[in-house]
Amino acid sequence: MELSVLTIQGKDSGKKVVLSDEIFGIEPNEHVVWLDVKQYLANQRQGTHKAKQRAEIARTTRKLKRQKGTGGARAGSMKSPLFRGGGRVFGPVPRDYSFKLNKKVKSLARQSAFAAKAQEGAVSVLENFTFDAPKTKSFLEVINALSLAGTKALFILSEEDKNVYLSGRNLDKVQVTTAADVNTYDLVNATRLLIAEGAVAKIESSFSK
Repeated sequence: MELSVLTIQGKDSGKKVVLSDEIFGIEPNEHVVWLDVKQYLANQRQGTHKAKQRAEIARTTRKLKRQKGTGGARAGSMKSPLFRGGGRVFGPVPRDYSFKLNKKVKSLARQSAFAAKAQEGAVSVLENFTFDAPKTKSFLEVINALSLAGTKALFILSEEDKNVYLSGRNLDKVQVTTAADVNTYDLVNATRLLIAEGAVAKIESSFSK
């Protein structure tokens, strides 16, 4: 797949980049993408939820009423889950939601996410760029020039650039990451991928067999 390299002004720079079919041209595997996204979201969960069971409730254990002759069921403790304020049956307890995925599965998931976006025509290549200082206005000008206003845009840089990251941090629906840190969830969640020219080679080298 051959794409024109755009400037941050949204114009054609005259350069071309050929995206590797080994990554951007494969048949996307939706199941491994689902697995990787599921793992990512599971790893974000704190798992600190807790509900008290009947053994942890501080309420009286006095016999509420006589055993027989009331016409109702027997009751011996206000801690029973049957009563308001009683313990909860099988309530949530702190747990770890994370689970393991093989490296090859995660790698295939990212390749599939890249390929899916490429087939949708949602991938663009930008010239390498930076800003002299962190300035949201500068990044907003880039967004407007590329007609990305109101679009979930993921910018993938070749390496960490503090000025670019800080400039885009406060913009809604805009995320900045690097080729080394990009994950499947970010790729799937974005509507458009803007890959810096220098990041293309790093992405291809990461997934080359």
